[in-house]
Amino acid sequence: MSESSGAGSRPPARGGRPERGGGGPRGDARTRGGRPDRPGAGKRDAAGERTGVKRDRFTSVDAARQVAFDVLRAVAQEDAYANLALPKALRQRGVRGRDAGFATELTYGVLRGRGSYDALIATVIDRPLEDLDAGVLDTLRMGAHQLLAMRVPDHAAVATSVAIARNELGTGPSGLVNAVLRRVAGHELGPWLDEVAPDEADDPDGHLAVRFSHPEWVVRSLREALRAHGHDPAELRELLEADNEPAAVALSALPGLASVEDLTAPHSAVDVRAGRWSPTGAVLRHGDPGKVPAVRDGKARVQDEGSQLVAHLLARAEVEGRDERWLDLCAGPGGKAALLAALAVQRGAHLTAVEIAGHRAELVRSSLRAVPEGPGGPVEVRVTDGRQVGDDEPGHYDRVLVDAPCTGLGALRRRPEARWRRRPADLGGLGPLQRSLLASALDAVRPGGVVAYATCSPVLAETRLVVDDVLKAAARKGQRVERLDTPAVLAGLVDVPGAAAGTAVQLWPHTHGTDAMHVALLRRTS
Repeated sequence: MSESSGAGSRPPARGGRPERGGGGPRGDARTRGGRPDRPGAGKRDAAGERTGVKRDRFTSVDAARQVAFDVLRAVAQEDAYANLALPKALRQRGVRGRDAGFATELTYGVLRGRGSYDALIATVIDRPLEDLDAGVLDTLRMGAHQLLAMRVPDHAAVATSVAIARNELGTGPSGLVNAVLRRVAGHELGPWLDEVAPDEADDPDGHLAVRFSHPEWVVRSLREALRAHGHDPAELRELLEADNEPAAVALSALPGLASVEDLTAPHSAVDVRAGRWSPTGAVLRHGDPGKVPAVRDGKARVQDEGSQLVAHLLARAEVEGRDERWLDLCAGPGGKAALLAALAVQRGAHLTAVEIAGHRAELVRSSLRAVPEGPGGPVEVRVTDGRQVGDDEPGHYDRVLVDAPCTGLGALRRRPEARWRRRPADLGGLGPLQRSLLASALDAVRPGGVVAYATCSPVLAETRLVVDDVLKAAARKGQRVERLDTPAVLAGLVDVPGAAAGTAVQLWPHTHGTDAMHVALLRRTS
């Protein structure tokens, strides 16, 4: 393929693998595993294309790869979340079983590995990646993931990617895709990444950013978070690796409605075991969670064990005096609200769930559909701004949860697109909202009551610094607030080694297998 097709000179094969082409061992009808190659595999026509290969099967795009392409485009163009867009796309195209698994691996593999694949593609193309059409770049990433991380034959990965480019983007882009992916084929991912990444001794964050496919600012922020929360920064490599592993599907049994035993009962369609940490938690080994009867009936939910522990910590913390009115200040989409509501009913308390967005409030209502009425009636789902509740209802509540909007850097296993969507400025941009919500919660809770501040991020700007600033502001206006020993409250619930972070709790994907939830319990004393 000529330089005009957009591919640069091919780098030498990595990891000791021979180069594909006429002059090396790859041209003698042998494949990477030493198996006989397909007939005519080493022959090319005048245009550089292989001869003797049936390409008819790749002239149209199969549904699984089309789903992956559509979801990647929706994530890029519409800010869609893959965990919502993918199931919808699979249903629309009727993709099930192994094909659905293929589409899922391809979609999430590209979203997780995008940074690494971009670094590799940049070495075999003759133009800056930012000059490429976004659809072309997504197609190249799809091809690269199939070539380097999936058990897809090289010819199939290249040909199907070319077909997508031709159908979706046009003939010209399809030639570019063909040229670039033929230069990607024949390499081992790990050694190639080590070669193109910056030297680790000179630029450790830059090296890890390429090697583990995270933006460099995220690598730096996570390194600082580990150190600040009492962990060895050397754990960073393990944390980044954990971010790139698919998260297990965790389930939460709503107290009074279902038990862990109900979830783990033998069932032909699923395999569920008890969770490690949450007293209401279980983990799905395989199968569709929708086939678990309790999940289907709304008596259990899909929910990370770390998120479950947030609700349990708030419910377990000791309050002084009355314990009847609970508040979830940022309730959407409703997972923690459902668990809190079930716990509140058992304790004779009533939960109010606040959500500013109407469509998210509907999700909260849906999550609460199975929770029975408590002494104060059904859960009240209120569409309003949580920042106003403290002014509107000062000192009204006994327990308040602030599950604050954040960057989500602690949930990159579940939402890998967040690492590319977020920017360093988001840390500062979300700070005023986080502080306002926590300040409102301290106004809304009565003296003797407890507030839990939680984020799905370990980053200091969203955790300790927020709490520090709000407590200083509270003292200036005459409020007295004490930090509770959150690790001690957790220890009374379950022993979670390595979770203590001063007076707060910090969970980690690489240590605990949960999202990186941060929880700080506060009691207002006056």
